[in-house]
This record gives sequence, structure tokens and C-alpha cells, in this order.
Amino acid sequence: MKTVNIGLLGLGNIGTGTYKALEMNRARIEAVTGLDLRITRILEVDVTRDRGIAVDPAKFTQDPSAIFGDPSISIVIELLGGVEPATSFMVDAMNAGKSVVTANKAALAENYEILTETAAKNGVSLRFEASVGGGIPLIAAITESLAANEFTELQGILNGTTNYILTKMATEGRDYADVLAEAQAKGFAEADPTADVEGHDVANKLSILLSLVFDVRVKPQDIPTTGITDITKGDIAEAASQGCVIKLVANAARTPDGLLYFIQPTWVNLDHPLASVNNEFNALFLKGNAVDDLTMIGKGAGPLPTASAVLGDVITIAKGV
Repeated sequence: MKTVNIGLLGLGNIGTGTYKALEMNRARIEAVTGLDLRITRILEVDVTRDRGIAVDPAKFTQDPSAIFGDPSISIVIELLGGVEPATSFMVDAMNAGKSVVTANKAALAENYEILTETAAKNGVSLRFEASVGGGIPLIAAITESLAANEFTELQGILNGTTNYILTKMATEGRDYADVLAEAQAKGFAEADPTADVEGHDVANKLSILLSLVFDVRVKPQDIPTTGITDITKGDIAEAASQGCVIKLVANAARTPDGLLYFIQPTWVNLDHPLASVNNEFNALFLKGNAVDDLTMIGKGAGPLPTASAVLGDVITIAKGV
């Protein structure tokens, strides 16, 4: 059995979920892949917090060079979040000859060229399935299974917080502020929900998708974006009277005038696949010239669904190590 040593940057919620999922499904992973995946070093400041998992204290370090300079480590998982120092750490890891797996949508959207060019220059892999859609295997589908398609359109529900709020407003007739407070109490929304409710999180994800689906680089701040903060019960009721629901939708389509892209609350007809995507679920609708219409739906966030995508990328790389 082939042993693959891994360095993990960050043991927060997603890092903990990744560590837990690997241990939980170790026997299955080994049986199916023939790989012994071992997280041998973890970059983390808080080494005493109870995370509900057993971690050997000797694995912890606060020195990133202890991971990048370790020749036994071939894959680095970056789960720190934010643009910096995450981007610099990923560049350092790849310059040290290590492949990188990340869930970091903000770093990818801001520094896509730097990261992909660094990977190519060093002959290593950069995989980021978990950055868009959580546990839904969107990236692999687009870049591998659907690579024979010319895409003409995409529509996506790419943020679980906003979808949860809009779902509850529609099904329970409640005000935006009331549902937001509930989402925060349940952990579905951050204490400062701005990135979610104003659409910034979706803009990061759409920026990544534009690169993959249409081979066009657009910074997230250059994507026209409207959030959901002004949506009222009256708006929800008006849409329902016309056989529609309101969803925060990321849109991109080829038109005679070029590529059109934007994010905004959208009336979605009840017969459209996105209409039935509720609560914290995410979805991506694609139109390809070979596959025609295709919709992928699943958990768009959460430690274990995201960990599923992270470990899928790790396994794909490890098979070639």
C-alpha cells in the first residue's frame, strides 16, 4: 500500500471535518484506492481547543516551513481561508514541489493566475473542488467529465446562507431580519453576514466558474452583484403569485454581444430545476452543446460535505504521486 504524507494548513471547522472524515472513512479509502493517507503535520496556533477528534500534539507546528521544507510531505491542504497569508503559503508549498488542495474561494478568485501559473511552473497539481459548491463535484465535472462541451449558459445557487433565508421567507412568510437572526443562531450565518447576504461570497465563486466554464478571468469585484438585503415578504408574495420563487442566482451566458455575467435576486419559474433547491443546498445549472441541460445539487457547505470534496482532490493527486 502506498503511503502519502500530507501537511494541513488550518484546523478550524473545515480542517477538523477533513481530519475527521479521513479517519472515519480510512478503511474504505484504503480498500478502494490502495492509499494510506497520513496527515503528518498541521499548521495551527490553537492547539488546545477541543475539536472532538484525537490529534497527536507532535503533529502541530506554528512554522509553515516545517511543512514546506519536509521532503516526506507531497501534498499540502490549505484550509486557512482569506486571501493572505493563504495565497503566499500555497505559492511557497508549490515552489517547494508540493501539490496543493484548497477550499479557499477568496484566494483563488483574487489570485487565480498566480496560483495556476505557479502550479504549472513547478509541475505540481492545484485542485480546488471544495471552493465552489461544497460537497458537489462541480469542478471535476466541468474540467473532466464535461470537457468535451462548449458551454453557453450557467445559473447557480451558490450560497447556503442566502438560500436558507429566502427559503424560510417563502415557506413561512417571515421577514428577512427575523430569518437572518435565526440563521445566525443556528450557525448558518456569520455574526457579520455581509459577505453572504450582499453576494460577495457568490461573486468569488462565479469568478472561479467563469475561468473554468468560459475561460474568462473576471475579478469578483468586477461582477455586477446585488444581494438579498432589500427582499421583502411582499416581493416573495408577488413572485409566488406569478408561479415563481426568488433565489439569489449567479448568471453567465454567451450572447451576440459577448459574455454576460451578473448576480442578483431572480424570479425562478417553479418548473426550473433551481426552484426546488432549498435551505442550505446549492446547485449549478449548465447548458452545454453536447450534454444539453444539466443540474447538480448538493450540500454547498459544512465541514463534512466540504471535507468530502477536499479528500476527493487529495486522492486524485495521491494516485499520481
